[in-house]
Amino acid sequence: MAVPKKRTSISKKRIRKNIWKRKADWASVKAFSLAKSLSTGNSKSFFVRQINKTKK
Repeated sequence: MAVPKKRTSISKKRIRKNIWKRKADWASVKAFSLAKSLSTGNSKSFFVRQINKTKK
């Protein structure tokens, strides 16, 4: 017969939620940093092909 699981405590729920938020914050910081380095041309991990805009 199926038995219902115990309810997760509020503190454990908050801890897990905060870990998830911290990971998301760190990912956003890394993405923003990469975008800044790509836009300034100082990227060491990506090689972006530069397109020369010439006037005709």
